[in-house]
Amino acid sequence: MLIFAFFSQSLLAQEPDLDLGKKLFNANCAACHKLNKKSIGPALKGVSAKYDKEWLYSWIKNSSAMIKSGDDQAVAIWEEYNKSVMTGFPQFSSVDIDNIIAYTDYTPPAPVVSVLDSGQLANSNSGSTISNEIILGALVVVFLLLIVMLILVRRTLIRIAFASGVDITPPIKEKRLPIWKTFVNNQFIVFVTVVLLLLSSAYYVYGFLMQVGVDQGYMPVQPIHYSHKIHAGANQIECKYCHSSARVSKHSGIPALNVCMNCHQNISDYNGEEDIENGYTKEFYTNEIKKLYAAVGWDEENQVYTGNTEPVKWIRIHNLPDFVYFNHAQHVMVGEVKCQTCHGPVEEMEIMYQYSPLTMGWCINCHRETNVKVKDNEYYTKIHEELSKKYGVEKLTVAEMGGLECGKCHY
Repeated sequence: MLIFAFFSQSLLAQEPDLDLGKKLFNANCAACHKLNKKSIGPALKGVSAKYDKEWLYSWIKNSSAMIKSGDDQAVAIWEEYNKSVMTGFPQFSSVDIDNIIAYTDYTPPAPVVSVLDSGQLANSNSGSTISNEIILGALVVVFLLLIVMLILVRRTLIRIAFASGVDITPPIKEKRLPIWKTFVNNQFIVFVTVVLLLLSSAYYVYGFLMQVGVDQGYMPVQPIHYSHKIHAGANQIECKYCHSSARVSKHSGIPALNVCMNCHQNISDYNGEEDIENGYTKEFYTNEIKKLYAAVGWDEENQVYTGNTEPVKWIRIHNLPDFVYFNHAQHVMVGEVKCQTCHGPVEEMEIMYQYSPLTMGWCINCHRETNVKVKDNEYYTKIHEELSKKYGVEKLTVAEMGGLECGKCHY
């Protein structure tokens, strides 16, 4: 019995751990390999059926040594993938490799779908139909009862009136002027009405004109769906990684598609969270990645650029008038203003939209309320000392530094 128990425990210990294999795969292999598609390296689904396990141990631990030794299979893989040498993993034990291989070979079971037969469907549909008919019939009965009660109450009131000698015949009304003639004849009311109409019209016309050119909430549909919620939110990609020109230029710039391909050369399928209610499924996001591949001319199967590109006509969202000067580098780098200050919670936006009004009053209020950061900046430190004495304050706002001068923004 002891021998049998020891043998059973050894079998359990050798059972591959799929969860550990998945973690090892994602941490060490996913950068170059996919399960079902070619990437920088071959697809790893079913790799145990193609190669001997001992050969896989040697290949994963030190592929370069196998290529130098002239192993036929190793040399064939090396030449097929542009003579790219795979990183060796000598730290992996045989158990670790077994776990990775078990994960790549694993096929999840098909979901069990319960199917109702026609009799069950008929019974369920008939039950819902009967209940709906009962509710509708009850409502009709209640409505008829209310009508009958109103008729009876009216007759009762008429009888009581006759019994008490009350005359319920409607009195003959005197002939009166139409209300519009009465209104016209009263000059004071006409004058007050005209004044109110003029003031209210001026108010609404002014409000309408003040909204001209203000596109707050503008949310156009882009040719390729880009989710800031996924990239800046879930994946925590820094804004300035894509909009790199915001560091050194007045414009933040539209990121080149090559920036997208830095990641999406190896990420061709979406495996994150879905929003099925709004139609954002895994298939939807994956199809948008395919649009990116078509735009840059990326051959996903052979992992090469074909040169057949398609221009992407992005729709601009934030657009200041031509007579307004705004420098991203001055605000982002010198002033250390966060992107969310002007663009809102970008990390929560599935579709990008204009969060702030971007009006002159909005900018001026920001200049009046924002303190200038002068730490480790000799230029601002000197000005800060002089202006602090002039205004008698410890901290200077942008307005006190000249941020309200017309020439700062208009030229």
